[in-house]
Amino acid sequence: DVQLVESGGGSVQIGGSLTLACAASRGFDDADAEWGWFRQTPGAQCEMVASISPDGKEYYSDSVKGRFTISRDNAKSTLQMSGLQPEDTAMYYCAARINPFSNTEYLSSFYYSTWGQGTQVTVS
Repeated sequence: DVQLVESGGGSVQIGGSLTLACAASRGFDDADAEWGWFRQTPGAQCEMVASISPDGKEYYSDSVKGRFTISRDNAKSTLQMSGLQPEDTAMYYCAARINPFSNTEYLSSFYYSTWGQGTQVTVS
């Protein structure tokens, strides 16, 4: 029954910044969860943007590396985005994998079972 809710989406000018947030409902064990952020456009496969492990290990896709930063704290995850470009336009989703294996990379949506509803980001 754990739920994730994204917020912070909207329209932003090219080169602008935006921060997305994802909050988990009560009962979410933040200390034992991998956070992931994904994005999807119509007709495209869901793309991993970033992830962060329980011990703070961060991963980024090549397309956003250096522009996006993922963080976590207190049953929340944020995705800070800067230097936004039109190709960043997508529906963004946060997701969590509960009880991940230690020292394991979860770089595919396949491994995440808990998802938010998504928030639209439009860059123009």
